[in-house]
Amino acid sequence: MDPLLLAGRWAFWREVHDHLDGVEYTADGDAELTLQDDGRVRWAEHGTLRWATGTTPVERTLFLVRADPAAADAPATVDQSSWRVTFEDGRDFHPWTAGPVEHLCGRDLYRGGIEAPADRPPSSAWHLTWRVTGPEKDYTMHTAYSRPTPHN
Repeated sequence: MDPLLLAGRWAFWREVHDHLDGVEYTADGDAELTLQDDGRVRWAEHGTLRWATGTTPVERTLFLVRADPAAADAPATVDQSSWRVTFEDGRDFHPWTAGPVEHLCGRDLYRGGIEAPADRPPSSAWHLTWRVTGPEKDYTMHTAYSRPTPHN
């Protein structure tokens, strides 16, 4: 899925089930995917995290960058149309691709993927799901992205 097709503003709704403590969280807010002058796509989210006893503001910034097929650690299948997700500080996170991906974060394993409905273009809605397991984390997170509804 070409992240350039997703440029613009999105509304997001997130559900998180923490399997360690049994707490359910929800978050909602706005996500903005913006093409930067250097060719990266900035993915910034701002919203509110809620649970039974409180709320807190949340935000994060990731970048989508074109994979470099000349990099020493690039798989043989990388080409100029391949993208990767990086953290704001430039550390690698995972390939940007529809279907399953994995990311080892210390001893915790992130398994998940991006889903775009087959009956609609990815520019109208998409989803991101993670199942995270390991000694430090055990949760499931599902995020739905949709174009915001215009206010009247």
